[in-house]
Amino acid sequence: MTFPTLLDPTGAAPRQLFNYAAGEWVHGTGATAPLHHAVTGRVIAEAGSGGIDFADMVQHARTVGGPALRALTFHQRARMLKGLAQHLMARVEGYYAVSAATGATRRDGWVDIEGGIGTLFAYASRGRREFPDEPFHVEGPTETLSKGGTFVGRHICVPLEGVAVHINAFNFPVWGMLEKLAPTLLAGVPAIVKPATITSFLTEAVFADIIASGVLPAGSVQLICGSAGDLLDHLDGQCAVAFTGSADTARLLRQRDAIVQHNVRFNAEADSLNFSMLGPDATPGTEEFALFIREVANEMTSKAGQKCTAIRRTLVPESLVDEVAAAIGARLAGIVIGDPAVEGVRMGPLAAQAQVGEVQRAVDAIGHDAELVYGEVGLPDVTGADAARGAFYPILLFASADPLRRTAPHDVEAFGPVNTLMPYRTVDEAIALARRGRGSLVGSVFTGDDAVARTMALGTAAHHGRLLLANRHTATESTGHGSPLPGLVHGGPGRAGGGEEMGGARGVLHYMQRTALQGSPTTLSRVVHQHMPGAAPCGDAVHPFRKHFEELAIGETLITASRTITADDVDRFSALSGDHFYAHQSDQMARLGVFERRVAHGYLVLSASAGLFVDPAPGPVLANYGLEGLRFVQPVHPGDAIHARLTCKQKTAKDTPADGIPQGIVAWDVEVRNQADEPVAVYTILTLVRRRRG
Repeated sequence: MTFPTLLDPTGAAPRQLFNYAAGEWVHGTGATAPLHHAVTGRVIAEAGSGGIDFADMVQHARTVGGPALRALTFHQRARMLKGLAQHLMARVEGYYAVSAATGATRRDGWVDIEGGIGTLFAYASRGRREFPDEPFHVEGPTETLSKGGTFVGRHICVPLEGVAVHINAFNFPVWGMLEKLAPTLLAGVPAIVKPATITSFLTEAVFADIIASGVLPAGSVQLICGSAGDLLDHLDGQCAVAFTGSADTARLLRQRDAIVQHNVRFNAEADSLNFSMLGPDATPGTEEFALFIREVANEMTSKAGQKCTAIRRTLVPESLVDEVAAAIGARLAGIVIGDPAVEGVRMGPLAAQAQVGEVQRAVDAIGHDAELVYGEVGLPDVTGADAARGAFYPILLFASADPLRRTAPHDVEAFGPVNTLMPYRTVDEAIALARRGRGSLVGSVFTGDDAVARTMALGTAAHHGRLLLANRHTATESTGHGSPLPGLVHGGPGRAGGGEEMGGARGVLHYMQRTALQGSPTTLSRVVHQHMPGAAPCGDAVHPFRKHFEELAIGETLITASRTITADDVDRFSALSGDHFYAHQSDQMARLGVFERRVAHGYLVLSASAGLFVDPAPGPVLANYGLEGLRFVQPVHPGDAIHARLTCKQKTAKDTPADGIPQGIVAWDVEVRNQADEPVAVYTILTLVRRRRG
């Protein structure tokens, strides 16, 4: 479907946004909410969802989207995410044009738009690297449950069979959607996206291209631009809710009967009075001081301070309050506020006029307990716009003379370009102030003293979802205080919601059910397609290295002939490798340590075992790809005879370039044993094996 521009072509009327429900683009009926251009204040769109059958949307996800996604393996879902990311990245300029109506500068839009698409890329890569080419995930090692090893356990994670409801905040209409969709779709769970209505016109633009791409199976995603109505009342225990917004709204949603009765998974990312601390060593003139001033000013003005991760409380040594206030003020003085479309404008308006009132009420409360040291309350001077018509708000910096007793700056979040300086006398006092946020998404510490960094990290970690320990060594590559990253958890305890998003594989597993399987090693190996210790072996007279990828069976085992390790072998290996560690030299030298007599090098044992199981002739095995989990269980002495047991543990097909050799990765369990049939070394070796088919 091709969407028109935000405004009707005649300029006479705003258009109504579409919802995408049960595979159809539909307008809501009845009342609609007007959506305003953040710069001009003009109504540019309307949103409504009246008449939509939310129960039908949930059922569509359950019966159409869920089965289609669950039929795919992790690797197929990962390729799906990559294809979607590539499709969206080719269209970003159109999104920037729409993003301007939210008040975002180009830089703000980059974080929202390309940051969101980058999250898709990140999870596409992680899905191929960290998850199997299966529709489920096997987690952790085999758990032995019986003395004889005939009864074992293994944990698997399978997709939930309901729907994930994503309720997003207004400040990141693209990133907020994509950072939730990436792990959800990789897990194999369909989603219903509910963006904040006031900026849903940008979400709709990107979502339209998601559907138009044709990359996702039918039913994978749906969109509600208006009210979510009774949507949550139709969820059950196979569903999940991911919410970003105010703590008050999160509390109300958690208490919905369906959420409570069915134990629906509920993840919240809510209010957060994040701190940033200037270390006592970071005095004016140090690189850390300069980095701190730059970061505080940037966090106050990026997205006009409308970031859940923005710095709200700035902790500085008591003796440096005036110098810090002056330095931040000098940097803020260079920020031009106005229409982001105008050259030189560094900060745009808030997202909507309603936000102006909310920020002002918070500022009034903070002003009772802190002194304004930079900026003026009221309409700011703006470039290229009318401050009275747009949602513009001034940059304000407060200072609290007694932050341990005056509570408003610790209790009230002004969701805009507002920050409060707080003096501390000792590092322990700084820790106490940081904790007063009662749970935050992120804190940062700018110090060149690693002892201070350690003390602050251990003192505040329980109260924060993420901590940035910044110094001159991270300056050139750090993504900064306010940037959540796909590989790290985004969330926080207490007031911040108590949830976690992203976090690499952790975010995917949130949408999966972890189940413990119990049974015989053979049965469980066949269920999860991974060989387990104690499972019945299989195989034939053909050496496994003579077989193509498709011909190898999980559990196929080769037991080699034996080889006696001699004293001459040890001497020659020492000479060849240069490893003359004393325990390899003589019985007398070995007794100076933990051994009773001379021992062979562990890597000699490893090399000799490879010589026992490798088939030397050219064949399907292309290369050694790596080695994992190596353990030397007990020593091998000159005169001991070793043999190897090689078992096909797991197979993973690889994508083949147009001019490449079709291949896959085979993981082999290797167990090296001595003449008493006792294990001396265990490890997993990975080989690249030719496939017959591309």
